[in-house]
Amino acid sequence: MNRHAPYLHIRPLEPSEAGAAAALLGRGMADNPINIAVYGGEEAHRARTHERLMRVLLSGSPSMRVEVAEQNGLLVAVAVSTPPGRCQPRGADRIRLLGRAMTFGPRVATRLLSWSGAWAAQDIAEPHVHLGPVSVDRHLRGQGIGTVLMLRHVAGLDSVGVAGYLETDRPEAVAFYRRHGYAVIDRRQILGVPNWFLRRPPA
Repeated sequence: MNRHAPYLHIRPLEPSEAGAAAALLGRGMADNPINIAVYGGEEAHRARTHERLMRVLLSGSPSMRVEVAEQNGLLVAVAVSTPPGRCQPRGADRIRLLGRAMTFGPRVATRLLSWSGAWAAQDIAEPHVHLGPVSVDRHLRGQGIGTVLMLRHVAGLDSVGVAGYLETDRPEAVAFYRRHGYAVIDRRQILGVPNWFLRRPPA
């Protein structure tokens, strides 16, 4: 039993679960400040729209690592990470993401491109594992599920001696990531929303 979140099982995402994982990411990130700025509208609309984008992301590069937290037979969290040199979508993956973005209309597509371009410009040059997107289902926040995911993630970083990197637009998340060894290396306003960029040094 995990002392942070009892009866929690962390494992790789099964291909058949991609839709459920995308829906969880849509719900879990619908109240993120940058998602509000990009998608606008009601929360349910933001959740559905982001879910559609996440479906494309999760069907992307085979090098991408997608882990899920399962509790009582249900997916309760998703964490996506990419290995060194693969964190920016390329080729067919980029085309698929751009194609999906265009289906949201010109205003949202333009804002999505501004957001993704601003994050890509901050990406650190050194080899690193890039964490994100990460989300715990909304009604289960504060129960230690995110801590379990992060402990597993940073243990993996330390086992191979590589740097970690991530972005967040949630101010309350900055302290959480700092507790796991990350430090803020930059802060930028994107679409009027503060964003933090964090690096964790290699072990």
